[in-house]
Amino acid sequence: MIVGTAGHVDHGKTALIRQLTGIDTDRLKEEKARGLTIEPGFAYPEVAEGVELGFVDVPGHVRFLHHMVAGSAGVDTVLLVVAADDGVMPQTVEHLQILSLLGLDRGLVALTKVDRVDAARRRQVREEITALLTDTPLAEAPLHEVSSTSGEGVDALRERLWAMAAMQRDTAVRGHFRFVVDRVFTKRGAGVVVTGTALAGQVNEGDTLRLALGGHKARVRGLRRQHRESDRAHQGDRVALNLAGADIDRDLIRRGDWLVAEALDAPPLRRLDVALRLLDSAPGVKHWTPVQVHLGVGRYSGRLSLLEGQQLAPGESMLGQLVLEEPVHACLGDRCVIRDPAAGITLGGATVLEGDPPRRGQRRPERLAWLAALARCADSTPLDLAPALEAGLRLQPAGIDLDALARNANLEPAALVDAVAALGGVTLPSRGQLRAFSAEAIAALEARLLDSVAANHEREPSMLGTERGRLTRQAAPQLPETTGRQLIERLVATGKLVAHGPFVAQPGHHASLSEADEALWQRLAPRIVAARFQPPRVRDLAASESLDEGRIREALNACARLGRLYQVRRDHFYPAATVAEMAAIVQALEREHGRIRAAAFRDRVGTGRKLAIHILEFFDKVGYTRRIGDERVIRNAEMWR
Repeated sequence: MIVGTAGHVDHGKTALIRQLTGIDTDRLKEEKARGLTIEPGFAYPEVAEGVELGFVDVPGHVRFLHHMVAGSAGVDTVLLVVAADDGVMPQTVEHLQILSLLGLDRGLVALTKVDRVDAARRRQVREEITALLTDTPLAEAPLHEVSSTSGEGVDALRERLWAMAAMQRDTAVRGHFRFVVDRVFTKRGAGVVVTGTALAGQVNEGDTLRLALGGHKARVRGLRRQHRESDRAHQGDRVALNLAGADIDRDLIRRGDWLVAEALDAPPLRRLDVALRLLDSAPGVKHWTPVQVHLGVGRYSGRLSLLEGQQLAPGESMLGQLVLEEPVHACLGDRCVIRDPAAGITLGGATVLEGDPPRRGQRRPERLAWLAALARCADSTPLDLAPALEAGLRLQPAGIDLDALARNANLEPAALVDAVAALGGVTLPSRGQLRAFSAEAIAALEARLLDSVAANHEREPSMLGTERGRLTRQAAPQLPETTGRQLIERLVATGKLVAHGPFVAQPGHHASLSEADEALWQRLAPRIVAARFQPPRVRDLAASESLDEGRIREALNACARLGRLYQVRRDHFYPAATVAEMAAIVQALEREHGRIRAAAFRDRVGTGRKLAIHILEFFDKVGYTRRIGDERVIRNAEMWR
């Protein structure tokens, strides 16, 4: 159990932890000289075998509020400290607000310095605290009156904390390892050491981790958890990692950086879709307000984009987007605090829903409904993605990218397949990726594919079928081509389409000319066949028919698709029988002379030398010749018959 202090400056947080544990959490010379906590401090007292308890002592001064937020990362129990002589103070209120925004709802209250006041003052401050905690997650938190000077009440508080730690169940380990750095230093004989909180997953000695924002890799040479040597640590632990690696040095890593498992391939993010909540005491904010965002242990400048209006009133909630000036790492459910950098006040908080959102259509009803579903997931403990899957199957006809959703939620994509099936959805694997659809969406997509194939047959009867990639682009341009191919293969497997190499067609479809093309071909064929090795050009045929060249070329290309003609050059179409005859001539020349010269071929077929060369180049281009030096030989003239 990790206990984090909260409260106004000089209310005795550090002294109380020292009384409870015997450990001084102020480690910096400046802290000891000023009697003021600047950086979060840590204490890990001995409790009992199998029971682990740690304290995080955060700064109370307003100037170090960002350190207070940083120290709260990974805390699961709050110790709110209020001095009896001062009572509730500004930072008491703001710390409580921040804890609420971070989702911390378990804790207790210590009324300190009770030796300095009389019984009436104690009652008065207790009433202040009760009023303060009303309508907050800590409304029922037990209150202990203590004095770090006389020791009054300390034993009772210690007993309660120790008992809470003994009852604390191990945090359910979920997802890939995520670790946020709050301190980095070098140690003689060890090298680079980072300390922080494991927010997800598990890490073992010897594992390789990756800096989320830089991509640099580091091996875990050794680790300590809860201030003790260990060979592994998991979600919820305070951890110190000794890192090794060719790219790792002290200057590379800074406070706020994230170390994650290699398998968590999450990109750096500058835009985060979030669920916003403004404090009752905060002023209203407008769209595109400059803000300071405290996420993990880092703080970032950016702007607040409102997705459901132009203004957010105090105490209200809304879907929004954080547009940051520098990249961050975040996953679904991460909490952050939003402050006004000019006024120096806390505005509210946000829960991360999705990173790298689309630039267009951010305010479409379907998009907002998807984010609202993600918000319901983020509020669930443990994380339950069923609301997002159900909404996605209903709202996204192009399917849910399960890889992106799993990466956002820090899960394996395969873990979502059963959940999709339970909702009646269908998951299509494609080149190692997974995409989920509702049964209705699958049926609609397959119908569009079939309709496109039928339309292509009507429009292009001479085509053997439709190439798979083209069919996907026609019928479902919003789908990745690999997913479209999966749908096409489903139709082939069920007999609704038949495959002809790279093409697919309706069962029973036979390529043929349209009625108009067939009539035109019957008029053109005698002239083309009679000309043998020097067929008329397209322009000559167009002139004889009083038609546009494009119309003639379209009809001849259709004949070529059926194998009646071969297009040797753009405007030279040869009948299949003539092409086979020319191939036989080439083979005869090889047998007679052992080689083929363009001049000899020209003389045999009676064309010009330039056209003879084009014919030989055609044979070479379509792959039916082999080269011997500078000569070309037809492989198999029978292939042209």
